[in-house]
Amino acid sequence: MTSNHDAAHRERTRKHKAVVDAKIAAATRDKGLLLVLTGNGKGKSSSAFGMVARMLGHRRKAAVFQFIKGEENVGERAFFSAHPGVHWENCGEGFTWETQDRARDIAAARAGWDKAEAALADPAISLVVLDELTYLVTYRYLGLDEIMPAIEARPEMQHVVITGRAADEALIAAADTVSVIRDVKHAFRYGVRAQEGIDC
Repeated sequence: MTSNHDAAHRERTRKHKAVVDAKIAAATRDKGLLLVLTGNGKGKSSSAFGMVARMLGHRRKAAVFQFIKGEENVGERAFFSAHPGVHWENCGEGFTWETQDRARDIAAARAGWDKAEAALADPAISLVVLDELTYLVTYRYLGLDEIMPAIEARPEMQHVVITGRAADEALIAAADTVSVIRDVKHAFRYGVRAQEGIDC
């Protein structure tokens, strides 16, 4: 019985390997990717910062533009902003319910976008993370007609990651890779405050 089970397993994995190998062999192009990480679940920014770490592992440069969030102390900023391979810009003054000043929020977003545009034109930067950029579109701080030209005109091999809830359909259509992270359960809703190293 065991030998039959093992033989069946070997045959299944052999066939699976053939399919995977064929897909790998067919993927012959290199290009700068546009990735959109959206949805209501936790982990969108964390995924983007994981890609920053990967870039650094390959000795490439990354730039992070963190919109909306203010000056609060978060672990990824403390770690990556001190790394010589990462350019980090804090482009917000806090969540909208904290600032309660739309004009100031728009000014901060536009000032941050001006800096992001410069990074999107720099071929020395392999990865640009536009953290929580989706909110700038949703709140109408910036229009897609302002954002998309810079993304589309970026250097050929530069990758861009956009994070945030409710990504506009135009961003999703333009992206090479889209992940929607679903919210199933979150500790905060049960009275657990943000935990260092997990949430901040």
